[in-house]
Amino acid sequence: MLSIVAGDGEMGRAVAAALAGRGMPPRAILGMPETDAGHSPARFADADVLFEFSVGEAVLSNVGAALQGGIRRFVIGTTNWASDRGTAETLLVNHDAAAVAAPNFSLGVMLFARLVEDAARLFGPFAEYDPYLVEWHRRTKADRPSGTAIDLSRRLIAVHPRKRRVAQPMAHGAPAPEELDVAVIRAGSAPGMHLVGFDAPGESLEMRLTARDRSAYAAGAITAAEWLLAEPRAPGFHSFDDVVDSIIATATGSGSNGGQSTDATDSMTSRT
Repeated sequence: MLSIVAGDGEMGRAVAAALAGRGMPPRAILGMPETDAGHSPARFADADVLFEFSVGEAVLSNVGAALQGGIRRFVIGTTNWASDRGTAETLLVNHDAAAVAAPNFSLGVMLFARLVEDAARLFGPFAEYDPYLVEWHRRTKADRPSGTAIDLSRRLIAVHPRKRRVAQPMAHGAPAPEELDVAVIRAGSAPGMHLVGFDAPGESLEMRLTARDRSAYAAGAITAAEWLLAEPRAPGFHSFDDVVDSIIATATGSGSNGGQSTDATDSMTSRT
């Protein structure tokens, strides 16, 4: 795999290290562009895939330059660029290019999200079990809540019979019965913890996923790239759900459609 990593922050460096550990170091790690016009298309030449982990305002420019440079496969983990999604998708389709876009590329997070959906379906009919979500990240993480917390909230609300929206952060008074309360902690140096619970008068059930470092995110990003390169994919955006479904289908022999997701970037309103 010949790749380029856009973004020299913690996630970009983690992806680059994971690639190097597999004997395929990226051809380049791109930080801030030298001019306001963005990176030159020549910086993206002779690569199979772009790992995009920069900042939201740079995604569209990086994707456009990479397409001009000849790249047709993209793994996009950057968030806070939802307003540019439509334009980016048009560019991808016009260039017969495909991208996997997700707020989090951890396989554990993806499977955890499916457990949350199942739990919400099971507990939903019982009004005494009230769901809630807690997420904790390092003090320096600016966005709140995290992209993963937003995605978990969206998934839970979509299948729960009474929850309709997330409670407003810092609002006075108790949340309304139809609101899902999401607590956000920014302290210390924790790389990420997400907890979903269901509380009743006599008992409480909690499911927790704690990241030790960013290696799981990086490994998942590489898995997404390998999925894109394994066979032709429909132009446009795909979700990480598509990748996981394909892996499960292969393992169980149930087949996979490798289809295009319509909600690949629904949760891209906060950096993961």
